[in-house]
Amino acid sequence: MTGANDISQVHDVDVIVHPGKQELSDAIAARLVTAIADAQANQDVVHISLTGGSLGSDLWASMAALPARSAIDWSRVELWWGDERYLPAGDKDRNDAQNDAAGLDSLPLDPARVHRVLGPDACDSAEASATAYAETVRASGAGAFDVMILGVGPDGHIASLFPGHPAQQSADAIAVAVHDSPKPPPVRVSLTFEALRRSREVWFIVAGADKAKAVANGVAGAGPALSSAAQVKGEQRTLWLIDADAAANL
Repeated sequence: MTGANDISQVHDVDVIVHPGKQELSDAIAARLVTAIADAQANQDVVHISLTGGSLGSDLWASMAALPARSAIDWSRVELWWGDERYLPAGDKDRNDAQNDAAGLDSLPLDPARVHRVLGPDACDSAEASATAYAETVRASGAGAFDVMILGVGPDGHIASLFPGHPAQQSADAIAVAVHDSPKPPPVRVSLTFEALRRSREVWFIVAGADKAKAVANGVAGAGPALSSAAQVKGEQRTLWLIDADAAANL
């Protein structure tokens, strides 16, 4: 499964392989434009949840260079993040700041519809930030996210839900504070498995040979001790959008 644009269905998920990271990033941007345009034809507001990481930011560089982005009414797009580092607004290590710098802030978005997780400059604790974020999700009226975009770490984590970490087990909540993260910074805020699953489509976007084992575990449906990714599927579709290196173990 290493050729250009290989498409396979494995374990009830669709796996689409692009030859390299740049091709993958460009394809994700094009796919997202189509998904938003299709959704806007049938509903007023479209809810998209974003991810951090290098590919999560590359997506916005690809989007900024994509002429078809003008087909979207960006003022009717509500943006969320699956997780955020509990750092002050604008900190270069925050997912939203990295997305902005890559090209997200060049889009004509309605600032009131860009839902950023509060940091220590605006909230007393990660717990309070998680509560505020959950309340914002509820108040938005989103029955489900239209597209949930998730990166996957080499250890199989998604958002800030690390395999075997206590935060994985949060139930009956939309967002959770994460302490002692195995990956710095140690304090984060994350949507829960329950919230991530409330998505019409879930897209796992992954590039790099160092993530090939995590991709294989996620696609195969490994347990939560090995793969957080395997615990989340979309209500209508689950996509693994990966490059050839990340597909090496499939």
